[in-house]
Amino acid sequence: MAHGAPLIDIFGLTFNKANMLMITIASAIVFIIAVLSTRKLAMKPSGMQNFMEWVMDFVKGIINSTMDWKDGGRFHVLGITLMMYVFVANMLGLPFSVTYDGVLWWKSPTADPVVTMTLAVMVVGLSHYYGVKLKGTAEYGKEFFKPFWFMFPIKLIEEFANTLTLGLRLYGNIYAGEILLSLLAAGLATGVGGHLAAIVPMLAWQGFSLFVGAIQAFIFTMLTMVYLSHKVSHDH
Repeated sequence: MAHGAPLIDIFGLTFNKANMLMITIASAIVFIIAVLSTRKLAMKPSGMQNFMEWVMDFVKGIINSTMDWKDGGRFHVLGITLMMYVFVANMLGLPFSVTYDGVLWWKSPTADPVVTMTLAVMVVGLSHYYGVKLKGTAEYGKEFFKPFWFMFPIKLIEEFANTLTLGLRLYGNIYAGEILLSLLAAGLATGVGGHLAAIVPMLAWQGFSLFVGAIQAFIFTMLTMVYLSHKVSHDH
């Protein structure tokens, strides 16, 4: 079950080439879907345009459920991008994984905590940025001392916990799904009988993993909007 990681050192920093590859592939897929969906806009939309409009309406509903559109409308494109990227990234390792010479190359990029924690840090960092931008440094800074000054360390712990749980929740769900698929493939698919016995549980788990991957994309986008709403809305 243990696989090595293709690491490379650049200027003293260590990079995982498999992560770089899968992040690039996920980004390319999302970009291609966006281009194909919006290339030929029409009053009678095609299937791809219908899909993109559904995603846009779905994300708009998420934003409206967390904050006023006046505050949240600026995050519409961010929400669409996160929803599509996290979903595609979750799905990449679902049908199969590719290991070459003991090194795992093809997997879901979100099955690596470095990737998911980077996404989480980006989201929390953006929430602070927009909080300062829309409220001003002084007003935003006061939020960390409300309702009492001694709430400041608690607020700092809360920010750390939000970042940690946002990233690890996504990582844990996707990584566990890929591990179980690997166990099913390795434990059942031995010989003709084993291959036949593995088909049903693997198909069932892949269907469930598809559901989990979609739910996790929704949860990540929803929590992103919740964190942003807490920073930019004046009623929080």
